[in-house]
Amino acid sequence: MIKNRQYYDVAIIGRNCIDYIFVIDNYPEENSKKSIIEKCMEAGGQGSTSACCVSKLGGKTAFFGNLGSDHEGQFCLKRLEDFNVGVGNVKIYDNYKTPAAYIFVNRNNGSRTIFFEERTLPEVSIKQISKDIISSAKVILLDPETTHLAIELKQFLNKEAKIVYDCERWRNGIEYLYETADYFVLSYEFLKLGKIFSAQYPFLDKISELRKKVKGELIITHGEHGAYFVSDNLLYNVPALKVDVLDTIGAGDNFHAAFSFAISQNYDLVNAVKFSVAVASLSCRKHGGREGIPYLDYAMDQAKNLKPVFLRKM
Repeated sequence: MIKNRQYYDVAIIGRNCIDYIFVIDNYPEENSKKSIIEKCMEAGGQGSTSACCVSKLGGKTAFFGNLGSDHEGQFCLKRLEDFNVGVGNVKIYDNYKTPAAYIFVNRNNGSRTIFFEERTLPEVSIKQISKDIISSAKVILLDPETTHLAIELKQFLNKEAKIVYDCERWRNGIEYLYETADYFVLSYEFLKLGKIFSAQYPFLDKISELRKKVKGELIITHGEHGAYFVSDNLLYNVPALKVDVLDTIGAGDNFHAAFSFAISQNYDLVNAVKFSVAVASLSCRKHGGREGIPYLDYAMDQAKNLKPVFLRKM
């Protein structure tokens, strides 16, 4: 037996970036000018934001990611520390730029449009990942940038560990996650990409066909419409909470974080989705993906108000 070994609820491997947020009152036409009402800066990235969310909910998390040694990277590192996320597994690269996202938020409805820089930092490698940490985690959360690690990570997991995959956009190797992920969580936007289905294919039929490909549980996030899940070949929707939305930045990341935490705490699928919808909805009350993250007790209390709605047989 290994003495003094630490155990983790969720180990997260993913993207770090810096978010520059600009609030406007409506979207301008192309080739025009528009005034900015408010601007702010926050750390972002799917994996990084998810780590902050798990930590605020009270989970013990280990986060692996890369940052540049620039000012933006130092800010992102500090924001992780602000949420009590350990930064010992974050690798800093000299002479590399921390990627940025430029986000325009419509003040009238909280919708956001994102322009993002592609990562130039080296991708997270398997050599960066502590086998001791991964083998002691109850849940592993992978975001799209770490799809390539799934095959190698599988050999390090303990037999009870679960893999949650954040399928925001298409990545090479995603087919392996169809078979490997215990919980395959994709966004409505992913289904619109045309990689799997034509644009004319009905939304609910896309879910039905994807259900045939995915071996584990299938969950779909859909913004203001909440989330969908399949249980015993029946499709359900959990509507979003009614909140005063400032913006929807990071709502999906917080859904994945809350879902991973819930699974680590042995929630069943229905209650895990309800809890995650509540956390994602509540996170929209502040600008940026982190300040609106609720504490555990409040999220649990709000989740009780959500009722799954049956849609159809699959």
